Amino acid sequence: MASVLVVEDDQFVRSALIRHLTDAAHTVRSVGTALEALREVAHLRFDVVILDLGLPDLDGAEALKMLRGITDVPVIIATARDDETEIVRLLNDGADDYLTKPFSPEHLAARMAAVLRRARGSAGAEPPPRLIQVGGLSIDPLRRQAELDGTPLDLTRREFDLLAFLAGRPGVVVARKELLAEVWQQSYGDDQTIDVHLSWLRRKLGETAARPRYLHTLRGVGVKLEPPRPEPAP
Repeated sequence: MASVLVVEDDQFVRSALIRHLTDAAHTVRSVGTALEALREVAHLRFDVVILDLGLPDLDGAEALKMLRGITDVPVIIATARDDETEIVRLLNDGADDYLTKPFSPEHLAARMAAVLRRARGSAGAEPPPRLIQVGGLSIDPLRRQAELDGTPLDLTRREFDLLAFLAGRPGVVVARKELLAEVWQQSYGDDQTIDVHLSWLRRKLGETAARPRYLHTLRGVGVKLEPPRPEPAP
């Protein structure tokens, strides 16, 4: 049994989802707008959110980004849109899975079970270290804070996840496929997404791809993070 938040403005679809989920012994709350959804997740704990994209007050894609700013609850997108580019973008923005309408109760149940297995497996994993130190980088995974030479870094959720994952393996070359699986939680995606986030990270670390200090890209192999090399003596 799971605690589920249904975010759907179509009353017919909403009622059907509530009925199917309740019949499957889940605890269900439902709202019809993005703002109501944000209020719900800010005050209550849910195991999974089913999020429609066509909301009346805010596009579901924007609502997803706002949800990801305040919670890591698994989100399944329910959409009538079947554009692959948009689906990949939503997965990159933090969605855990998606369903294209219309879908059967059995299909929803299977997707929910898979998402919940992943979430509960992560929850039972070994807790992250209290502090990661690599050169002048200091990363606190529990507080989700990072500093460079004592100065706080203003990182997005995904930038922090990427930096913490690489910093937890200093000097190890991590393949892009592994980054997609571990940081983006997906088995496929566009390498450009990784490149963009690496570019943003480099800018905030005060370096460039041409003159790297911490982040090093090995073409065709992967990415590694390591302490800066000492400057040669004059």
